[in-house]
Amino acid sequence: MTTTQPETAVGAAADYLDQRTGIAGAVKEFARKVFPDHWSFLLGEIALYSFVVLLISGGFLTMFFVPSMGFTTYPEDSLPVTMQGVEMSEAFASTLHMSFEVRGGLLMRQIHHWAALLFMASIVTHMMRVFFTGAFRKPRELNWLVGFTLMILGLLAGFSGYSLPDDVLSGNGLRIADGVAKSIPVIGAFASYMLFGGEFPGEHIIPRLFTVHILLVPALILAFVGIHLLMVVLHKHTQYPGGGRSSKNVVGFPLFPVYVAKAGGFFFIVFGVLALMGATLSINNVWNYGPYDPSPVSAGAQPDWYMLFLEGGLRLMPGWEWVIGGFTIPINILVPGVVIPGLLFTFLALYPFIEARVTQDKSEHHVLDRPRNVPVRTALGVAFLTAFVILVLAGSNDLIATHFEMSINTITWIFRVAFFVAPVFAFMVTKRLCLALQRKDRELVLHGHEAARLVRFESGEVIEVHKPLSDQERWLRVNYQAHAPLVIEPGEDARGVRRRGYAADKRWQALSRFFYEDRIEPVTPAEIANTHGAHTAVEQSDDAPQIGH
Repeated sequence: MTTTQPETAVGAAADYLDQRTGIAGAVKEFARKVFPDHWSFLLGEIALYSFVVLLISGGFLTMFFVPSMGFTTYPEDSLPVTMQGVEMSEAFASTLHMSFEVRGGLLMRQIHHWAALLFMASIVTHMMRVFFTGAFRKPRELNWLVGFTLMILGLLAGFSGYSLPDDVLSGNGLRIADGVAKSIPVIGAFASYMLFGGEFPGEHIIPRLFTVHILLVPALILAFVGIHLLMVVLHKHTQYPGGGRSSKNVVGFPLFPVYVAKAGGFFFIVFGVLALMGATLSINNVWNYGPYDPSPVSAGAQPDWYMLFLEGGLRLMPGWEWVIGGFTIPINILVPGVVIPGLLFTFLALYPFIEARVTQDKSEHHVLDRPRNVPVRTALGVAFLTAFVILVLAGSNDLIATHFEMSINTITWIFRVAFFVAPVFAFMVTKRLCLALQRKDRELVLHGHEAARLVRFESGEVIEVHKPLSDQERWLRVNYQAHAPLVIEPGEDARGVRRRGYAADKRWQALSRFFYEDRIEPVTPAEIANTHGAHTAVEQSDDAPQIGH
């Protein structure tokens, strides 16, 4: 076979690069990396592709945006007509200019905004998948922290970009941020002064947010995405339980050429959907609000969905304030704006280490859990999601009141009660459902699928013959570990001396009992053999008369 000129050139270039970098070994190793084929693993890819779209569209917008709070008057001959002759900041004026005067500017703005919403949605959904399936267990605890940091950086990127246009809506968001910062005891006033460069709003917040939004946060996100992907390669990919899958292998397709083709095609699907949304779905029409003015605040002033839970907490909290030593502590802002988010994010960050501690499980896990087999973890996740949804709805209590013609006070009180009651109810129901599903699995493993077939023996006994499960179905339902609560050493030794650390061990034991006291043990091979004996005998006998189907 004759080698063509392009093939020769490509080979020469590859050889040149390999001799100077040794990249061939890395490419060979990485190209044969196997990835499992399941749709839920694409959630992380959506986040990555959305971020690429954010970088592309953001680079375009950067060329036209003016990050300045200097005052200007919008030209009389420019669109929109409602803004002509209005005094505004240069940031707001440049936002209007790129929306109406720059070719494709509005399209790029809307693609950028939709990509930001999809970026955060895919990160949150991806973390939910990791949480409910236990993909954070050893050796991936650090990668969970990397993903958690990416979520926090995404929130920071979204908030800083959302605030840049300097319109009424974003200005109100900055005012809330200023209030939350000032609510922190001792350091609050100093934090606000450092953030805004003086009293709110100052003249520096937009340039500072611009630097954070286009330089600092994207660089950190790129770094953490690289670390995240590197850890995925080092640890090998997790996979869902199934036949032939274990912690020693990965069943799927190699990166090249199968997964590269799939991933490349999926990128263009994500890009196409975002472009279609940007072209057809209007979002963040800042000219409807006008330049920032602290006086007008109307119904419908909501931030983007991923910040709406903070807004909801602020709306639900009663107007409580404590005066201690002549200093006012605004509990109505401090608790929903600082304490509750702090507790939520701390729980998310530390959960893998808490679960590892209460199980004393030091083995590596590369096969995922079925959510039903870890009832308390699943119930906790549903409970926190329930609280999040209630706060999001509370952040839109004014829209609910106006659209459904209801009293906003009544709606607020309903959400206040629901915030405490609904998560507990969701936890109890979810835990019971998981345990019920586990019992159903036991029943299926022991007795098989109902086949509506009755068999009568010569003795007159009538039994229902079930269809046995396939090896795959049985393996899926028995191959899991039901952790038992921790067993700790006695509090005193043989000489009656109290053991150090006993109080801490008791607390961990109580937490372990909360997690694993209610559990369903998987079916053992002995149970399967004993239960299936009679049914197997019937299946193999041709003499037993059938009396029904």
